[in-house]
Formats: sequence, structure tokens, C-alpha cells
Amino acid sequence: MKNAISIFLTLVLMGMIVTIYMVYGKVIEEMLNAYFSPPPEVTLGKVNEYYRNVDFDFVQNTNYFIPDDMQDLLNIYYTVLNSGKTKFSFYCPKEYTTCLEDVKILANDQNTLSDINNYVHPYNSFAHIETEYDSLGRVNLTIKHAYTKKQIQEINEKIESLYTLLVSENNSEYKNIEIIHDYIIDHSKYDSERAEKDDSPYHSDTAYGPLFEGYATCGGYTDLMELYLEKMNIKSFKVSSEEHVWNAVYYNNEWLHLDITWDDPVVDDGSDHLTHNYFLIDTNRLHEMEPTQHIFNEEHYYELKKF
Repeated sequence: MKNAISIFLTLVLMGMIVTIYMVYGKVIEEMLNAYFSPPPEVTLGKVNEYYRNVDFDFVQNTNYFIPDDMQDLLNIYYTVLNSGKTKFSFYCPKEYTTCLEDVKILANDQNTLSDINNYVHPYNSFAHIETEYDSLGRVNLTIKHAYTKKQIQEINEKIESLYTLLVSENNSEYKNIEIIHDYIIDHSKYDSERAEKDDSPYHSDTAYGPLFEGYATCGGYTDLMELYLEKMNIKSFKVSSEEHVWNAVYYNNEWLHLDITWDDPVVDDGSDHLTHNYFLIDTNRLHEMEPTQHIFNEEHYYELKKF
């Protein structure tokens, strides 16, 4: 009798084990592999035509997608955004014990994500980025870009046609930048409605607004200037404070500020004005002129740091 009960219990136990394995076998295998095996090798693959082969002090392009620390995570996010991808996955190694915690911190730090975003080409910048991760250490990035393919095509065609009219190889680099700066101001108005109410019929927060509709907020001015600088093969990136965004331009072997928004002031009588107060100036001069809306994170934009 005891033998029969023992055999029965053994069969029941074996049946339970088989059932558990059938239901959860794949999960168990993944957990065991994640614990005992190194993370799978991940490569970036093909990048798009708007990839910037440029490293900055804050973030650098990387071919290493098994992070060891927070800086590696920053570099991975930058590289993925810079490549133009809409989806990408990488893995946290078990040796980096706080990796998922750091991923969570970064995924919820909108200021840092925005600053990373400012270093990539406008067409590769995100309107929204989502980070998902699981207990096995897999991190999935999903990116919605700020520009559609149709908008990119239209903008590129318009910029190309204007570029041949405005920019001359006989001009100095300074003069060509100034011509673009002045053209954007002369053909755009600040979109106060979007700035005040976050509601506007214009695409003024992107390059499309000032280029096709004649209205821009600081984001639109900055993106359009960035596209022209890219066309001129001039290194640049966007820099932002809590309330504002403008261009950083590498000119004459130094990084300088260029703020079209503040050079196109809004005046009470509605008249148009063009100034050059914020055209290719250093950080000391910028903060002397306007010490509130241009306060940026100097550790994230180290090239512009005051020394």
C-alpha cells in the first residue's frame, strides 16, 4: 500500500513538474540563460543619412552596447537616437548591479533625455521616446521622430532651392551664417499664440513652420537654423534651458551661441525688427545680456561652459 501511494505521489509530482515546464519552461530557460550566460552581443547596424559622426563631451557615439555605468547608458541612448532608429534593444549585464535602476532613472529624467536629443540631427530627434525593461535585463527603446518622411522631403527641397540663392562660396563662413540668420528672421514671425496657449494652427515648433508658414517658436527657429548649418557642414547642436532653446555653433575654433528667437523680438506695435545681439556670442556675453532664460546645464553642454 505504501509503495502504491509512493508511486502515485511520484507520478503526481512528475506530472506537476512536466506541467510547470510546459507552461513556464521558456521563462525558466531565459532566466537561467540570463543568470549564467553573458548578455547577447548587440550591434547598431545600419545608420541613416542624418547620422552625425561627432562626439561631444556629454555624449559620444559607441559600438559597445553592454553598459558598465551611467555614462555608457547615456552614450547608448545618444548613439541610438543619432542613428535614426525607431526601435532598439540592449541588455544590462549582471555585473552592473544597478543597471536597471539607472535605466529607470534615465527614462524618467526628461531634462537629460532632452539634452541628449539636442545633440542629434533634427530629423533624428524624438517627439517621444519610450523605455521598457524587464527583470532579465533586456531594455527596449521605442522612438517616435519629430518629423515625418513627407515633411523631411518638403523641407529638404525648400532648403536646397533657397540655399543656392542665399549662400555663396565667395562669402566668408561668418557672412553665410549671417545671411541665413537674417533670412529666417525676415520671413518669420514669432508664434505668440503657441507660446502663450500651446495652441496654434502652425507647425511653428519645428522647421516646417518658419520655412512654409512664416511662424516659429524657439524650437522652429532653432531647428531651421540647425538644418542650414548642417547643409554648410558647420558643426552645431541645440542647447536648451528650462524655458528656451537656441543654437550652439562651432565657429573660428570655438563654440558660440546663436539665438534667432531673441534676435527677432516681439514688440507691442507688431512691427518687425532684426537684430544681431545674440549672433555668435560667447557664454559670458550671453549671460551678461540675458541672465534668466539662457541658464543651461553646463555639465551637459560642457563645450559652452564658462571658465
